Amino acid sequence: MSNKSLPAIVDVAWLQSHLDDADLVVVDATTHLPIPKDGPYVPESGQTTYQAEHIPGAVFAELLTDFADPGSEQAWTVPSSERFAAAAGALGIGAGAKVVVYDQSAGFWATRFWWHLRLEGFDDVAVLDGGIAAWKAAGHPVTDESSTATPREFVPARRPELLRSTEEVLATLDDESTILVNVLDEPTYRGETTTYARNGHIPGSINVPVAGVLDAEKGGFKPVEELRTAFAAAGLLDTDKTIVTYCGGGIAATGVAHALSLVGRDDVAIYDGSMTAWAADPELPLVTGDSPR
Repeated sequence: MSNKSLPAIVDVAWLQSHLDDADLVVVDATTHLPIPKDGPYVPESGQTTYQAEHIPGAVFAELLTDFADPGSEQAWTVPSSERFAAAAGALGIGAGAKVVVYDQSAGFWATRFWWHLRLEGFDDVAVLDGGIAAWKAAGHPVTDESSTATPREFVPARRPELLRSTEEVLATLDDESTILVNVLDEPTYRGETTTYARNGHIPGSINVPVAGVLDAEKGGFKPVEELRTAFAAAGLLDTDKTIVTYCGGGIAATGVAHALSLVGRDDVAIYDGSMTAWAADPELPLVTGDSPR
């Protein structure tokens, strides 16, 4: 399923003109994560939001359950390839399909599903730039009518190089060929918030906040040249380096991974457990302050 005809991102004009394509599967991956001022976050399904309004023809992907490991202590943990394949196939994703994914919030649920499809060997997937907000701003209609998918067979071919476990991250802390990127906001990176079991960042990790890849005024991602300049300054375009991104639970990390793919680095790995898993183990080191170490 590695045949690729879609770019990593499409705009609403492209989607509007292709919405009736027989092989196009539009996916709403909305999930909600209310961020408290202090204390742990509690994720919520986006099903109700989808049912209220969505892009016509879009199907709903339940990232909290269908596309997650039910036995994991952390939400959204990557499930077995077989579980993912069954859920993706039920949505009509498989050989011959082209997928455009969006969400109704910050956009990183869409990039999570983009990354997850690619992890399982499916490349013909694009993120809708600006999501449903951009779609509505352009004057295009939404609907509350649910869509029925035509199932396809999804044959997974996992790329383990795009995924990291806690043990794998720990093993590369002193590996100068790996750049570990914390995409959380600066105060959280410095250890000034108590969102997780312990404060701080993984030793050696640099801070590239995910908010910096978005264009706050127009919505969606910043222009490619701006992204390229920022990533080059952070040393992330050195192809001799392996990049691993992490956040709180493996969602926002995919936003930076997607932005990096727009400038040609589609080999970024995600630390799936991220700070939720790392901070939960008191034996694992954390650093506070501005310095990586």
